Amino acid sequence: MTATSPRPDFTPDSDPLDVIRWTLETHPDVLMPSAFNLNGVVLLDLAVKAGYRGEVVFVDTGYHFPETLATRDRLAARYPELTFVTLHDGASPEDGQTDPALYASDPDACCAVRKVTPLQAYLRSKAPSALLNARSRDQASTRADIPFIEDGARVKVNPLAHWTREMLETYAREQDLPVNPLYWDGFLSVGCWTCTRAVRPGEDARAGRWAGKGKTECGLWAGENRL
Repeated sequence: MTATSPRPDFTPDSDPLDVIRWTLETHPDVLMPSAFNLNGVVLLDLAVKAGYRGEVVFVDTGYHFPETLATRDRLAARYPELTFVTLHDGASPEDGQTDPALYASDPDACCAVRKVTPLQAYLRSKAPSALLNARSRDQASTRADIPFIEDGARVKVNPLAHWTREMLETYAREQDLPVNPLYWDGFLSVGCWTCTRAVRPGEDARAGRWAGKGKTECGLWAGENRL
C-alpha cells in the first residue's frame, strides 16, 4: 500500500496523537513492533486513544526477563482491542540450533538470529507499508536525529521522537500505565537478561544494553538489515 495523502508539516511540538492519526489515515495497514519498554507502553496507550486497532508484535528471544513477559500480559489484558502477537521463530537457547552462549561471543549474530530475522520474516509475510514505533531522540546518541517519519522500504513513524524521558514518565504515572517494574529499578531500556544491566547516573537510557560490547542497537533500527 502506498501513501497518497500529503505529509503534514510536523514540528518538534506536534502532538504524538496527531502523528499517529495521520499514520492511521495514510497507512491503515500499519503494524507496531514493541518490546514493552517505557516508550513502548506510552505509545500503546496513545495509539489506542488515536484509534489504532491493529497488531502489537513482540519477538520472544528466549532470554527475556520474567517481568517483561508479565508486562506484555498486563498490556494485553488492558488493551483487548489490540492483537498481541508473540513470535517464537528465533533460535531459542533450548532448540539446539545455536550456541546458547552466542550472546557472549557474538552479540550481533545473537540479535540477528533471535530477534531481527524472525521479525523481518513476519513483516515480509504481512507486508505493511508502515511501522509505528516508540523510539525517541534522547534514548541514545544513535537516535539523536530521528524524525517523526522515516522513508525506506517501509515508512517508519516515530510519534515520540521529541518526547523526553521525563515527559514519558509523567504520562505513564498520570495514566497509571503498567510499566515494566524493572524500569523503576534503573533498567531504563530492557532487553534480554543476558545483555542488559541497570543504567548508571548520567548515562543514556540505552547505556545498559550490551554494555562494554560496543553496541547500542539490536539491528532492527540500524545497520544493513534494519527494518
